[in-house]
Amino acid sequence: MESIWKQTAKPLKTESSAQLPEKAEAVVIGAGLAGVLTAWFLNQQGVQTVVLEAGRTGSGQTCNTTAKVTSQHSIIYSKLEKTMGQKAAWLYARANEEAISQYRSLIRDLDIQCGWKECPAYLYSEKESKSLEEEARAAAAAGIRSEFVEKTELPFPVRGAVRFSGQAQFHPLQFLYALAGRLKIYEHTDVLRVEGDQVYTSRGNIRAGSVIFATHYPFPIRPGYYFMRMHQERSYCIAVEGAMEPDGMYLGIDSGGLSFRSYGKYLVLGGGQHRTGENPAGGQYEVLYQQARQLWPSCSLQASWSAQDCMTLDGIPYIGKFSNKVPHWYVATGFGKWGMTSSMAAAQLISDAVLHRENPCQEIYSPQRKTIRASAGNFLKDGVHAVKDLSRRFLQIPKETLGHIQPGHGGIVSYKGEKIGVYKDEEGKCYLVHAACPHLGCQLEWNPAEKSWDCPCHGSRFNYQGHLLDNPAQEELKHEIIF
Repeated sequence: MESIWKQTAKPLKTESSAQLPEKAEAVVIGAGLAGVLTAWFLNQQGVQTVVLEAGRTGSGQTCNTTAKVTSQHSIIYSKLEKTMGQKAAWLYARANEEAISQYRSLIRDLDIQCGWKECPAYLYSEKESKSLEEEARAAAAAGIRSEFVEKTELPFPVRGAVRFSGQAQFHPLQFLYALAGRLKIYEHTDVLRVEGDQVYTSRGNIRAGSVIFATHYPFPIRPGYYFMRMHQERSYCIAVEGAMEPDGMYLGIDSGGLSFRSYGKYLVLGGGQHRTGENPAGGQYEVLYQQARQLWPSCSLQASWSAQDCMTLDGIPYIGKFSNKVPHWYVATGFGKWGMTSSMAAAQLISDAVLHRENPCQEIYSPQRKTIRASAGNFLKDGVHAVKDLSRRFLQIPKETLGHIQPGHGGIVSYKGEKIGVYKDEEGKCYLVHAACPHLGCQLEWNPAEKSWDCPCHGSRFNYQGHLLDNPAQEELKHEIIF
C-alpha cells in the first residue's frame, strides 16, 4: 500500500553519511511536516537547527494524509464555545487561519510547485442539520468565513453543510521536499533517548540548546506522561480514477461519513475510522472501494493507504513546552485528523517559544493546560481501554494453537506455554512475535487489513515480522520464523 502522494512525488535526494555535529542550537526529532516547518522557521531566524529522522523525510504520517489545508476540523468551534469559552474558539480559529496564510506565503515566495488549490471546505450530514447550523454560527463568531448551506456538489442529498471559504489543498510531499532540501536533515538516525540537553542517537550524540519532539507521538514516558493523555486512531484512504472531481473538500460528520477531495484526475476518498488495535474484521479498503463503485460504477482504484492520528483528551493538540521539569524541551503532538494546519501552527508556536517571543495562541495549545470539562469524558474512556487491554494480556489464555491459524491470517495463540502472536503466510510459513507491546506491555492485536500487530492502548504498530511501524514504542518485537 502506497499513498497517491508517494506515487507522484519525485524522491528527495539526501546525504545520509554526513557526520553528526557535536552540538546545535536546536535539534528537531522527526522530519515530517511539523518538524521540517519548525526547523525552517528557526533557521530563518538564525537558530542553527538540525533535524534527526529515523527513516526517510516525510515517511511517517505526512505521506499518508488527505492533505486538506483547512481550519475546519469537524465539529470543533461550537464544542470549544461550550466547554472552554468564546476566547478559546477565537484563538483556535486564529491559529489555523494564520496557518493557511503562512502556507500561501511560503508557496508564493519560494515558488513551490505543489498543486496548491484554493477551495472551500464543507462539513456535511445526510441525517441532521442542527449541529451544523450551530457550528456555522460558532465558526463565524470566531472570525471564520463560515455559512450554513443546504446544497452541495456531492452525488447524494444532504440535510445540510457548513461551508468555510478561503481554504486549500495541496500535494504534501512536494511541499515538504521543497523545504527539506534547504535544511540539514540526518536520515536513518534513530534517537535512542534524550537526557537534559544530550540527544543520544544510533550515529552519535548531540548537545542541543533546545530539543523539539516532532515524532507524531512523543516517545519519552516521563516527564509529560503523554501516554495518559492521548490515544491513537486509524483511518483509510483510496484514490480512484473515473469518479467526480469536486471543486471543494468534504467531510461527513455522521457515523461512517466519508471524506472527499480531488487530486488532478483522481478522487481521494477517506473513511473507516477506528481506534488503533480494534479492527478484527479488517476489510476497510474493500468497503471504501465498494462505496466508490456504488457512486461511480466505472471508477478504478489507483492507490490505497492508511493514516494514524493522535487524539488528545480535549481535541486540541499539545504544542509547546514538553514539561515544566525540562524547560528546553518542546513537543508537537495530538493533531487529530488535522495535521496540515496543526503542523504549521506548531512550527509557529514552537519557534516563537524557542526565541522567547509572545504568541497569544500558546494559551489554547499549551501541553500544561487544564481543561477538565472538555477532557473528563475521554479521560475516563481512555482509562477503561487501558485497563481492559492490559488485563487481556494477563487474564485471557488463548485456546487457539498454530494449527488454528489459516494461511494468510494472523492471531494470538498458545505456543510452548506462552502467549504468542503469529501470522501464517500463504505457503504455511509462520512468523511468531512476542505478543506484548514493548512500550508499556499491552497485548497486541492483529490488524488483518494491513497485516500488522497494533497496540490498542497507545497505538504502537509492528509489521507481521515484528518491525516497528508506528511509535511510541522504540523497540522491535522479539520474533522468529518457523516452517
